[in-house]
Amino acid sequence: MSTRAGHEEPSPDISTWAMARLWGLAGEAEGQQLEVVRVAAQGRAYRSGESREARRQWARLSLHANRRLRENDPRQRARADHLDFMLRTWVIDHLGPDEDEPDFAPETLASDTLAALALTPADARALAVNWCQLPVDQIQELRRHKNLTAHLSTLANYLQLGPSRDQLLIWLQTREELPG
Repeated sequence: MSTRAGHEEPSPDISTWAMARLWGLAGEAEGQQLEVVRVAAQGRAYRSGESREARRQWARLSLHANRRLRENDPRQRARADHLDFMLRTWVIDHLGPDEDEPDFAPETLASDTLAALALTPADARALAVNWCQLPVDQIQELRRHKNLTAHLSTLANYLQLGPSRDQLLIWLQTREELPG
């Protein structure tokens, strides 16, 4: 914060703001400002100089802002889900899973991933065979599925043997056939 004539003004660089202040902004911000909060909080989560719990708190804030963005624009759902899944996977992989917190529990992330996928692996593979000849909206749907499964190779390492892991491994193989 800088002072001018005895009054404190907020720093325009929100990446330097305290967590409580950013949570406050995340509760009222919209659109691009909310995206700036998401990015700033995610950047702080990635900083190795902070404690593990502080980094989880920053990740929670980033997820909160991201989910608010998704609420405001249904067209952003796939992008928001992709960002959500990638950050949650990063936290699980770098800071450790936490079964007591759904956002950082591998099985919950697996379930959330499967719920976000509109196509079955068989349907996606069938469409991908001649994807160049598909209408643009179907190509975009295949690309959304590829993005929504980008985290699976890491996530699979944290899952117990069982149906969810099996389904995600099938998606991991299917992903290789989808257009980029």
